Amino acid sequence: MSSDSINTLGRKRTGIFIIFGVLLLLVVALNLTLGSVRIPLQDVLKVLFRQPGVKDSWVFIVQDYRLPKILTAILAGMALSASGLQMQTMFRNPLADPFILGINSGASLGVAIAIMGAGLAGGLFIPALNFSGDLGLVAAASLGAGVVMGLILLVGRRVNNPTTLLILGLMFGHATSALVSLLIYFSAPEKVKAYSIWSFGSFTGVTWNQLMVLIPVILFALGILAFLPKGLNALLLGEDYARTMGLNVTRLRVLVLISASILSGAITAFCGPIGFIGVAVPHIARNLLKTSNHKLLIPAVILIGAIVAVAADLVAQMPGSQFVLPINVVTSLFGAPFVLWIVLKGKRGSTSFNV
Repeated sequence: MSSDSINTLGRKRTGIFIIFGVLLLLVVALNLTLGSVRIPLQDVLKVLFRQPGVKDSWVFIVQDYRLPKILTAILAGMALSASGLQMQTMFRNPLADPFILGINSGASLGVAIAIMGAGLAGGLFIPALNFSGDLGLVAAASLGAGVVMGLILLVGRRVNNPTTLLILGLMFGHATSALVSLLIYFSAPEKVKAYSIWSFGSFTGVTWNQLMVLIPVILFALGILAFLPKGLNALLLGEDYARTMGLNVTRLRVLVLISASILSGAITAFCGPIGFIGVAVPHIARNLLKTSNHKLLIPAVILIGAIVAVAADLVAQMPGSQFVLPINVVTSLFGAPFVLWIVLKGKRGSTSFNV
C-alpha cells in the first residue's frame, strides 16, 4: 500500500472517530431532554452547570435520574462491547459474546446466589455465599462469569470447531439457568420478585453511590485491556504463530478471562443480563474501520458501544410516554436480525476476521 493510500485511510479513520464522538454527544443530549417529561436543552445545560432559574422537579429529573442512567448506559455499552471483542478474538468466533456464550448466565447465577442463595434447601448454599453490598454483588457476578468463561476456555483447548464451541457455550448457559431456576424454586417470594425485576435489564435505578463502585471497576478492567492489543492481534493468526512471536498465550488467556469477566459481571450485577450489544458492536467497528487491528478496534468498540447503549435506552424510554421498556426488548429487536445477518454472511462452520 502506497504512502498516499495509508495517509488517506488514516484521515478517513480519524474522521470516523470524530463522527463517533459527535454521535455520542447527540444521543446523550437527546436522552437528557426527551422522556416522559420533555426538558428544553437550555434548561438541561443550566442544571448541569448549576445555574438558577430551573424548576426543582427538572433539576431532580436531570441530576438524580437521567444523568446517572446515561452514565450507566455508557459504562454498560463500553464494557459489553469490549468484553465481546475480547471473546470473539480469543475464540476466533464471530458470534462469541458474554450473552451468547453463557457468560452472562454465569454472572446471573452469581447474582442469584447473592440474592437468594442462603434460602436454598435450608442452607445448602452456605450463608457465606450470600454477598451483601454493591461490591459484593459485583464480585458474585464476576465470579460466576469467570467460572463459566474458564470452563469454555478449558473445553476450547480440545475443540477446534467454532460452531461446536458455540453450542457448548449455550449448554453451559442452560445449565446455569437451571441452577438459577432451582434457587428461585426454593427462595422466598420477595427475593424471587427482586431477582425477576433485575433480570429484565435496565439502566435505571443505578444511584450515584453505586456508580462510585461501578466506574472504578469498569475502568480497572478496561485498563487491563489497554495492555492487550498486541497479543490479541497475534492471536488472530493462531496460537502457534503467537507463541513463535514470543507471546505467553496462557498469560494472555488469563488476562482476557479477568478483564472480560469483570466487564460483563459488573454490568450484569447492576443492570441485569443485556444481550446482543457485545456481539454486534465489534462487527460494526470492523466494518466501519476495515481492520482487525485491536489498537484501533478497542477505542472504536468503546465509543460505538456507548452510542448503541445510550440510543437503546432512549428508545426504551419511549419519549412522550409513561411506559419504559426493558432494555433487553430493545437490544433483542435490533440485535437478533444483526446476528442472523452475521450467520448468513459468514461461511458455514468457519469464521473470518479481516486483518
